[in-house]
Formats: sequence, structure tokens, C-alpha cells
Amino acid sequence: MSDSTIHSKDLSPLLTKLGNRGVKKAQEENHRFGIANVYYRNGKIYYQLPNGDITTQKPHSQPQL
Repeated sequence: MSDSTIHSKDLSPLLTKLGNRGVKKAQEENHRFGIANVYYRNGKIYYQLPNGDITTQKPHSQPQL
């Protein structure tokens, strides 16, 4: 094997880190545009509103972009 071989044990943390960065960037963008972030946990849907509040009530309308 050459020194440039990438092993899955080395690649997994890198891909996780990149994915987390992308999610965080998307969440920040949603807040800037006034769009709620949506999460699913333990069988329930949660909405994080642009003001930071978290609710199980679906927001009535999304802003026009």
C-alpha cells in the first residue's frame, strides 16, 4: 500500500466533520432567511423558529424569498 491510501477509519471522522459543517451552515442560512429548522427526535417533529424558540407546532407560513 502507498502512503496516500485512505482507510475508512480515517475517512469517517473527516466526512462527519464536513457533514456537520454543511448542516450548521444550512441552519444559519435558514435563520437569516427567517425559515424554521426542522428536527425529528424520538418520533416527534420539532421546529426551531428563527428567534430560537423550539416548538412542536408547525409554523403557519414561511416567508417569501
